[in-house]
Amino acid sequence: MADSFSDRARHVLKRIPRGKVVTYGLLAAMAGNPRGARQVVWVLNAYAEKENLPWYRVINSQGRISLPRGGGFELQVALLKREGVKVSKAGEIDLDKYLWRPRGAVRSRR
Repeated sequence: MADSFSDRARHVLKRIPRGKVVTYGLLAAMAGNPRGARQVVWVLNAYAEKENLPWYRVINSQGRISLPRGGGFELQVALLKREGVKVSKAGEIDLDKYLWRPRGAVRSRR
């Protein structure tokens, strides 16, 4: 039986290197569903804490943290900064510098 999208998404998430980020859509594409960005959110909500996944390395396609202030934003900023990722006060991350682009992966359409 083939792995589910959830299994594949978790596998990709575990491979994101320290100091790099990936967008929800790119992670979905690498897991086999280019239109599955919302499914990635579900996977993060369901498994990130349970499986100690690096959820904080996933950002939106504009290169910004999607979580609201007071709702995880500050924690995500702190975790990314701890890995050397520069995050602006507005929660913006330079995708040209920090986006993970593994060989053979689907190209991002930012």
